[in-house]
Order: sequence, then C-alpha cells, then structure tokens
Amino acid sequence: MGASSDDDAVLIQKGKKPGDPHVVTVNCPDRTGLACDICHAILDFGLYITRADVSTDGRWCYIVLWLVPHFSSPIVRWPNLKKRLLSICPSCTVSFYLNQPSPCSGSSPVYLLTFCCLDRRGLLHDVTQVLCELELSIQRVKVTTTPDGRVLDLFFVTDNLELLHTKKRQDETCEQLHSVLGESCIRCDLHLAGPQYDHPQSSSSLSRVLADELFRSEISDKEASAETLSQDMEKLRTASVIVDNSLSPAHTLLQIQCIDHKGLLYDIMRTLKDFTIQIAYGRFSPVTKGNRELDLFIQQQDGKKIVDSEKQSVLCCRLKVEILHPLRVIIANRGPDTEILVANPVELSGKGRPRVFYDVTLALKTLGICIFSAEIGRHSTADREWEVYRFLLEENCRFELSNIVVPVQHRDVLRHGECCQSQHSCCQITQRK
Repeated sequence: MGASSDDDAVLIQKGKKPGDPHVVTVNCPDRTGLACDICHAILDFGLYITRADVSTDGRWCYIVLWLVPHFSSPIVRWPNLKKRLLSICPSCTVSFYLNQPSPCSGSSPVYLLTFCCLDRRGLLHDVTQVLCELELSIQRVKVTTTPDGRVLDLFFVTDNLELLHTKKRQDETCEQLHSVLGESCIRCDLHLAGPQYDHPQSSSSLSRVLADELFRSEISDKEASAETLSQDMEKLRTASVIVDNSLSPAHTLLQIQCIDHKGLLYDIMRTLKDFTIQIAYGRFSPVTKGNRELDLFIQQQDGKKIVDSEKQSVLCCRLKVEILHPLRVIIANRGPDTEILVANPVELSGKGRPRVFYDVTLALKTLGICIFSAEIGRHSTADREWEVYRFLLEENCRFELSNIVVPVQHRDVLRHGECCQSQHSCCQITQRK
C-alpha cells in the first residue's frame, strides 16, 4: 500500500467476457466508515458484490471488489460509479495521517419533481427506475390517486451528479419521464424545493402495536411461525457471529457466517461504522450454496482489541439482527384497505439504505399489485432512526396478496425487491390481521 494520485485512487477493470464481474480497486487514505460508504454507493448503482478483500494499516487502505449488476439493473454507468467512489475517497493531497471525516450526506439541495398522469399498473416503479438511472436519490415521496384515475406524484430528490440546477439536466429528467409515461403524462414540473425540505419529514403516526413490531431490536421466536412466510425458517435464521482474540496480538477477529442477501456487506459495514469499529483486514468470500463467510480483523476507535465481554455481546447481537433483518416489512389491514410498511435503519451519519423504494415498487409490480398511495418518512426510536416506507394498496389487491404466501420467487421479490442471486430470506415479514 502506498500513495497514489487522486485520479488513480479508483480503478475499474472490465470482466474478460460477458457475465464476468468487473473488478474495482480502491487505493486511498483510510478513515473509519470508508468501506461502508463505498458499499452504499455500490448498492445505489444496483450492483452486487460477489467477493471482496480489504486491507489497511490504519492510514492507507486497499480495497478490491468484484461486482456484477443485479438482474433488474442491467444498465450500469461505470464511469459515473468511478466518479462517485472518487468523491467518497479521502483526498490523496491531504495527509493520510489525519482522521478525515465522512463526506456530509445532507449538503445537496433538494428538488421537487411534480407530475400528473393517468394511472396504470407498474407506473410508480417505472418512474422510480428512471430516477435511479438518472442518479437522482429519492428523499421523500407523496403519491396520491384521484377518483378519476389520475395520479399526482411528488418526488423530493437530490442529484448525485450535482447538476440539477442546470436547465440541461432538468430538461433531461423531464424528457426521460415523458418517454416512460408517454401520452398519459399531463404535466411535469421540476424546481428547487427550498430549505424547509432539506431534512426528511417524520412519518405519519404509527399505532403503538405496529411501531413495537416494526422497530423491535430482538429476534423473536415468533419468526419461526407460519406468519413469517418461510418454508425453512431454521435455515434462514442461521447467522453465526464469533469473536476471537487469540489469533492476533493487536486485532480482534470477527467471523461471520450467514445466508446471503442483497446488500449484506453494506449491512455489516454500516453496523461497524455506527460502532466506530476500524477494519485492518477483511475477506468477503464468494457464495457457497447460498451462504456467505466474512473474516474481519478489527479494532476499536482507540486502536485496541475488543476484550470487554459486554461490548462483544452487544456488537454480535446487533450484527445478527442487521444480517437477518436488514429490512422490516409488515402487511397490515386499515379497515377495508391493505397497507405495506417497510422500515430500515438509518446510519448515524443520516444516510438511509439505497434503492429501497425501487425494490419495493419492483416487488409490487412483479406481483401485479397496484399502489393507491405512497410516502416516505423518518421515525425515531430510543436508540436509532428509521426510514419508513408506507404503501396503501388498491382495494382489489386482497386476492393477489394471498399469492405471496406460496410462490418462492414472489416471496423473495417482496422481501427485498431483487433480494439476491439465490432465493433466501433477507428481512422480516409479518402479516397482521
């Protein structure tokens, strides 16, 4: 490991033949949480990490990632990914002896995209896909359907390219939406939302019962019941997190074995970042029969091993929860209506999980379920903040929802949109009467 220019900090090598993974190499000054921020960007581009190697001396890091697109994200703008990763990496021109902070996640201005069109099945996902391909991050959403079959959508977005203030970028966004909506598009407007919308709003009030179930931190025996919609729950609940201090005089070895799912490495790195854990060396092995193994040599922020048994227990328990249930999903009845609630924990830095809205709308489109209204908000519990996605479904979806109890391919799509390369559980689903 050694110094390089800023331009050489990220290198992308294409696969030798179609289907082979692209190899992304990151070689730059280190900081706590850097691996998490890199995994966040990769997930945001719709990419899947097949394997990874991470090494650092605490000052300089060297990360190698093998990436392939998820099946629903065939278009990957690799040059744009490189630019995003370069923006995340600490600058080589700044001394790598300094503990540089993470980039500020709330610096981008928020824009309001408003459009009105005739409703149709899968509309919301088609629009979301356009926004993702344009690298616009969805911060808030308000979707309503009128009795005459029209849809009024309000998307509060930020631009990862930082170009939405230009007329060219705004015109490109509206043109792409018009191409998807076609003649059904009645109106499309895009303008700066103003400072009052820079921070996510609180989610609409949740009942105490729903909130307790959605945000609970422990893993309950109830998950082994039929309500979890799982055919082999014992296998799906398997997650081994072991701490070993005997192999290294300076580092704690963290060994993780679990079922694979989309964003698994991000979920692990996000948890370690929130605990301010530093990674000295890590290996993320390829999938073997749907299972993943991860070995990490880690230290606390003070450069010491984790020897306190209580700290070890807290870290292992949190990792198990995040590995088994990165998303929480509840299907609830609101009188005559059916509502789907999806929640995911927000990083301490304020960033939420990428593409959750994309994944859920894809799942509902795949299941043939129409969305009557949707919104995104935040909810704070005693120990953390959550992003909450609420989808009110059309009245005629009751029969269609019953299908998710049976077909495996539909079940996994609902669990995480494009869950993983193999079909395994990656979040908690509960159906409430």
